[in-house]
Amino acid sequence: MASDVTMKELLEAGAHFGHKTSRWHPKMAPYIHSKRAGIHIIDLAKTVEGITAAMHFISDTAASGKQVLLVGTKRQAQSIIKDAAIATKQPYVSERWLGGMLTNWNTIGERVKHLKELETRMATGELANRYSKLEVQRFKEEIDELNRLYGGIKEMNGKPGAIFVVDTLSDNNAIKEAMRIHIPIVAVVDSNSDPTQITYPIPANDDSIKTLTLISNLVKQAIEEGMAKKAKVVPKAKAE
Repeated sequence: MASDVTMKELLEAGAHFGHKTSRWHPKMAPYIHSKRAGIHIIDLAKTVEGITAAMHFISDTAASGKQVLLVGTKRQAQSIIKDAAIATKQPYVSERWLGGMLTNWNTIGERVKHLKELETRMATGELANRYSKLEVQRFKEEIDELNRLYGGIKEMNGKPGAIFVVDTLSDNNAIKEAMRIHIPIVAVVDSNSDPTQITYPIPANDDSIKTLTLISNLVKQAIEEGMAKKAKVVPKAKAE
């Protein structure tokens, strides 16, 4: 099961290290185990509980045929999120959260549509046949830039069933938009986060690459398990 994680694994990944006690968010109090050398230590028993609930929810979301949007735009999370999303064919945002990606999908969707049309025209040779080499090069640069901004959500089918965020402060705009349109949020919450904004909080160190990799791999497994369940569902035979 994707939710199978031990406290030893979390300990080895450094998941228990929070921020300086002066930087904490008071609403994280239920998830704090102790203080050590001016640093808050996160209660890993709570982390295991959070992971268990979150992974069951993500698996169920994928099993229902809904997409899970993976978000991680800070430097150390970008490749981790992108790899997990590509492996499971889920939408992702790893470069920059653009306002309206969830709340103004009509406008964002038009940009995605434009990108897809340009890619098709480039692939079929239409652009090369109609324009000069310099103009084609400009189209290629436009495609590259659009892919940098929208490439991860090219196959997002409107409103996702859930959103997974690795840093609630770095990607607070994503959380605000998800809250506004009632998309359940799974997120890593460090000692300086507000866990009450998150539907399925996972208390853990959101700066440790090892921790983010461990949790993102669990998310990947949960999605794969859900998709496997969906594939096993046999459509009911039509009544005679």
